[in-house]
Amino acid sequence: MIALFDSGYGGLTALAPLLKLLPQYDYMYLGDNMSAPYGNHSNENIIKFSEQAVEYLFSKGAKLIIFACNTASAVALREVQKKYLKGIKERDRKILGVLIPSAQRACELAKNKKIAVVGTRATINSEVYDKEIHKISPKMKVYKKACPLLVPMIEEDWHTKPEAVSILRKYLRSIKSYNVDVLILGCTHYPLMMKDFKRCIGKKVKIVSSGDTAAEKLKDYLEHHPEIEQRLSKNRKRIFLTTDKPEEFKAFTEKHFGMKIHMPEKIKLGGRT
Repeated sequence: MIALFDSGYGGLTALAPLLKLLPQYDYMYLGDNMSAPYGNHSNENIIKFSEQAVEYLFSKGAKLIIFACNTASAVALREVQKKYLKGIKERDRKILGVLIPSAQRACELAKNKKIAVVGTRATINSEVYDKEIHKISPKMKVYKKACPLLVPMIEEDWHTKPEAVSILRKYLRSIKSYNVDVLILGCTHYPLMMKDFKRCIGKKVKIVSSGDTAAEKLKDYLEHHPEIEQRLSKNRKRIFLTTDKPEEFKAFTEKHFGMKIHMPEKIKLGGRT
């Protein structure tokens, strides 16, 4: 089974393209809505939340876990991989993030060597995007902007309101002044405002969505790692889990992604109540 983990609804922007591109696999989606947004938490808490999610998903039979959350990918992924992928077990399971594929795609598209990244405070402060981009292209210029209000608005289904668009426009004002080639949406929640991002940033700027890019990279990854692919169940099962308000989770998913899903199961992680 392939499991996707996010702080809330954002990872659904990674699940949706996966269901189209690789529909044959079983998928489990876990939204830690109780603790969303991760970007406003300390690194210590982000790592703790990520470890709790990974432990739960492996206990439920996941063989491959995708951190469909840029904040978790930036802050916790390496720590979690070190802790849970040791020795012989590493052959049986994998944990992947969404950040590196986005950095790779942005470098491919940035003809004038200018990339902008928007994300949560934790993602931007981690400087992981800077590091990964400069590994690929040392001369690339990277401009960053934390957008802490966007995820809470999306989680509250306020992202289509004029107030949300006004805030987004203010966030992007400084980014536009740099005349960048590419804008990385460094949060899987942000594609839910894709039309507004396109209008605000302008037609000349290419936008990289981490969810779409991660889905394409996973397809390539499985083709090159048959030892992992063969361990994944293929019954087209879809399981949705949340740590809070399953009714709202179901309504949001069906409204914005066109998915008809069973009522998500409400679960507890690490003894949280």
